[in-house]
Amino acid sequence: MNDPAVTSIVVVDVGEPLVDLEAAGLVVFSDRKRAKNPHLAFVRECVAGRIEHATRALPSGIRFLGVEAFRPAQLQHHYYDDYRDRLRAANPSLPEDDLDGLTARFVSPPDIAPHPSGAAIDLTLCGDNGEELDLGTPVDATPESSAGACFTAAPDLTTTASKNRRLLINALQSAGLVN
Repeated sequence: MNDPAVTSIVVVDVGEPLVDLEAAGLVVFSDRKRAKNPHLAFVRECVAGRIEHATRALPSGIRFLGVEAFRPAQLQHHYYDDYRDRLRAANPSLPEDDLDGLTARFVSPPDIAPHPSGAAIDLTLCGDNGEELDLGTPVDATPESSAGACFTAAPDLTTTASKNRRLLINALQSAGLVN
């Protein structure tokens, strides 16, 4: 996310309303981040439309499980700074630019992060019973804690995790959404 092709994009608020995906019945949300962020189910109207489209691409018995969509700017700063601090502690001699690059692999830099604008959502899959499906790593696994298995195209996943990731990716791509 810190690539100059991304950071050079000028962000302009066009006043598009936010939609509560949970209230609309489009996404079931986990409670794991609700205490820090009671507004986690909100996205821009255009994103909600894409999520609605993507839900139709999921097979019967499978739903999206949301972790966090809208995120206040101060929470984005906290996530970024906390992860950057952990990386710095593990790599004290790493140059600042390299540290920023490693941090941005997992947490978007606050100045360009899509979550504070309601333009992003962290999703996984669950069954109708709300039980999370295996996608190979826990949600929010870092590149370090997962040995890189958190990356979308990670090799060496189990057959089940690979199948579930493809299902998630295909549903989202059918609606024009990308990781």
